[in-house]
Amino acid sequence: MKTTLFVKPGKVEIENTDKPAIQAEDDIILRVVRACVCGSDLWAYRGLEDKAANSMNSGHEAIGIVDSVGDAITTVKPGDFVIAPFTHGCGHCAACLAGFDGDCQSHSDNFSVGDQGEYVRFQHGEWALVKIPGQPEDYSDGMLNSLLTLADVMATGYHAARVANVKSGDTVAIVGDGAVGLCGVIAARMRGAKRIIAMSRHEDRQKLASEFGATDIVAERGDEAVKRVQQLTNQSGVDAVLECVGSAQSNDTAMKIGRPGAIVGRVGLPHEPKVDLTDSFYGNISIAGGPASVTTYDKSILLKSVLDGDIHPGKVFTKRFGLDQIDDAYQAMAKREAIKSLVIVSK
Repeated sequence: MKTTLFVKPGKVEIENTDKPAIQAEDDIILRVVRACVCGSDLWAYRGLEDKAANSMNSGHEAIGIVDSVGDAITTVKPGDFVIAPFTHGCGHCAACLAGFDGDCQSHSDNFSVGDQGEYVRFQHGEWALVKIPGQPEDYSDGMLNSLLTLADVMATGYHAARVANVKSGDTVAIVGDGAVGLCGVIAARMRGAKRIIAMSRHEDRQKLASEFGATDIVAERGDEAVKRVQQLTNQSGVDAVLECVGSAQSNDTAMKIGRPGAIVGRVGLPHEPKVDLTDSFYGNISIAGGPASVTTYDKSILLKSVLDGDIHPGKVFTKRFGLDQIDDAYQAMAKREAIKSLVIVSK
């Protein structure tokens, strides 16, 4: 089978390898239909994060067909069409029962890797996989794209809104205009926010944010962005902030634009060793967030919202590639030529 190999910073390529096999009783082998490149994949690709040369790809988002299952699997069978969340909750530990399956306590290997390939071994799949009615050919191209976002970015954007306690009538700011930030706009609207400030300096992303429900666009960065948000809110600050990047600047901005008592929902993968919490202390700013509760959200609200046509998060895929073009897919995102790169693996 073909899968993606991380060669070195700035280069991934396809290699031929053995198809994965069942290794544990709760394993599931999936034939990947669609995968994609995540912004978090770019940290190593850009050389900003250590990753071993010639190692497995960090791809962690896919929809696919169940190929085979371990002896403990009762919830899906070969031939089922499924969403493969990047988190692998069990559904019955304290974390999962509280709706935080991204922090499942039943095992330590909670996160997917290797999804940018023809087949993938999905571990701990009994509860974590999300069944999609029918088969891929039953859906439009746009619908398949939206279903793919439920493996990560739409659920992660929703997680930011949930932990920030976004509620009806709130004014919300979204820091970050990547796929997660844009899905955060959708999530804020779903939860009833009255005013949604999207922070973006890229015209294509600004337009999509507005289409998804943003009422205001802030193109400035750093201190100028903080001043602009304060102007828009009559110097009060916003009720909730969704931090969807993980950089030092994005976290600093997020801490400074909330009103006293605001909550910052952080879902941008942190890449800074320290965060100064002094300002948040004196402003009574709460900080929440972490890995998204993908399966919980998909089963409770997101899958139905996509199938009913209420939300269209698949529009974040602005360029498409075949699996053999995987390095081009990475390059398109690294150069900001794509908001998110779609990878068509099979039909």
